Amino acid sequence: MYKAAAWIVTGLLGVVLLALVFTLGYVSNDRLGDEDSQSNTQIDIGDIGSGDVDFSTLEQIVAILQEEYVDDTRLDEQLLYEAAINGLLDSLADTGTFYVDPTSYELSLGPSGSFEGIGATVNEQDDNIVIVTPFEGSPAEAAGLVPGDVILAVDGESIIGWTLDRAVLKVRGPQGSEVTLTIQHLDGSKEDVIIVRDEIRVDSVTTAPPGGTLQDEDGNEASDIQYMRISQFTERTPGEVEVVAREAEESGKRGLIIDLRGNPGGLFDETLETTDLFLDEGVMLIEVDEEDNELVYRASDGGAALNIPVAILMGPLSASGSEVLAAALKDNGRAIIIGETSFGKGTVNRARELGDGGALFVTIRHWLTPKGVQIDGVGITPDVEVTPGLFDPLYDPFQDVQIFSAIDHLHGLEATAEPTPAAAQ
Repeated sequence: MYKAAAWIVTGLLGVVLLALVFTLGYVSNDRLGDEDSQSNTQIDIGDIGSGDVDFSTLEQIVAILQEEYVDDTRLDEQLLYEAAINGLLDSLADTGTFYVDPTSYELSLGPSGSFEGIGATVNEQDDNIVIVTPFEGSPAEAAGLVPGDVILAVDGESIIGWTLDRAVLKVRGPQGSEVTLTIQHLDGSKEDVIIVRDEIRVDSVTTAPPGGTLQDEDGNEASDIQYMRISQFTERTPGEVEVVAREAEESGKRGLIIDLRGNPGGLFDETLETTDLFLDEGVMLIEVDEEDNELVYRASDGGAALNIPVAILMGPLSASGSEVLAAALKDNGRAIIIGETSFGKGTVNRARELGDGGALFVTIRHWLTPKGVQIDGVGITPDVEVTPGLFDPLYDPFQDVQIFSAIDHLHGLEATAEPTPAAAQ
């Protein structure tokens, strides 16, 4: 349906979560069968260095080091090789463009919602890799990991300052293998946690709210409102969302709360298919290439839930696909956004397979909201700003003020302004 791009890359410890199935941004997934795919096309390396720079000098440097360097025990060819690649890519200052080694790339295949890892989503904050959500029944949950925990090291190697994708690849691994994480908890205490990786199958949509029961600020059950949390966008998400949204609309629910807090993204096609469930017309997304050419994605006729009022909950760890959905519904007047400014990731990336069996993920386009706003590095400002949010140390699941605000809005207890274009103000 939406062929031009395919994944949102989100750094997750699992299905997007310790699977490098994704990494904060959209990835054009040529491996999923795009007939226009160029991911396996070999580039003529004879064309490289045809300008003022001779890249063969790198080989000379390695040869000289191997011949003359005083401590040859420090000369690991693979480390030198990867350091040269990463140094080149780091100069671009673009987290969406990165190299994946052959082993990690093979482990990253299969964006299906089933994965081998520890079973938790993570995100990057202030040079730290932070646990966002351990999945119910996962090895991460069994090990006692909780939202807000910081991963300081993996198998004794510090990951402070690492990119999200690099950390994700370090943590995930085959079912049955062990990984030791050095964790810093919210109270400042530290411990080493040994986790046995497993195969995890995670529902992307859940309907149980924090605290177990959807209640307003006075403790009254809000049975006339449907709560739905989308943790990430997988192959199953559109179908799961459609069931909940259609039932809510057909049963006469007064409103629908879509909780996108902590949702780092997921698959591109499935994000747009999910968005399309709530729209009968209008622009959902605009992609812009290096020559400023625009590709506009529009909603199709019909949908599962075109009339039910929608309130979206967002926070600073809502990124990529969740921002696409929120911006599309906001800009088309279908939803109000409540919570905090989102992460701000608006790039489109492509995976190019390399001769060594690894891959290069390259930023090839940016995406804009329906109103033409670039949210990369900026985020989406909520219509109603409410704190504390889901991952704030002061957060209480039994006193979720963002959910209270959404219920008040849907009950019509508060006057709300017309939704503004999706951009930080």
